[in-house]
Amino acid sequence: MTRLLNGLSRPTHRPNLTYREVGATRSPEALPEGYHHLRHSAVVGHGRTAFETAGAAVTTWRMHRASGAGVHADADRAEPGARLDVSLGAGPLRFGVPCEVIWTAYEEDRAGFAYGTLTGHAECGEESFVVTLEPDGTVRFTVTAFSRPATWYTRLAGPVIPRLQHAYARRLGRTLARLVRT
Repeated sequence: MTRLLNGLSRPTHRPNLTYREVGATRSPEALPEGYHHLRHSAVVGHGRTAFETAGAAVTTWRMHRASGAGVHADADRAEPGARLDVSLGAGPLRFGVPCEVIWTAYEEDRAGFAYGTLTGHAECGEESFVVTLEPDGTVRFTVTAFSRPATWYTRLAGPVIPRLQHAYARRLGRTLARLVRT
């Protein structure tokens, strides 16, 4: 059996989250042990309008798509329980990973979400994407993640995977700054 997800046929079974520390990125200063930790922050603009633009781009998958990632989601914007496949690469070398939105923030000075890895993802863990409007008007984008290999090939890649994750976080920050400027 299959179901339709944004025009794509998907199996009807629901993959499970692959880690125990669900929601741990809500407290980025205390990430769980036994994982690689990623913390990346970048200024992407200034003022309320920049914050609203950045928050919308993050929570509607626009930032991911503009960075070159494919996103197939069962919701138009981040909401707890929403499922999505995020993919990178091109053509037959496009590699997708299943995720589920764990938590969201739609607050006056904070917007974003975290997703967790599902069965079939090459890594195991959680990643958050949050935009904040600081008291001085600075708009800051922060990626926080904890992950570890879930497959033989990510274990084999060793320290390369955390470096790629950090490079992708920097790319997202540059992409979001560009989206805020336009």
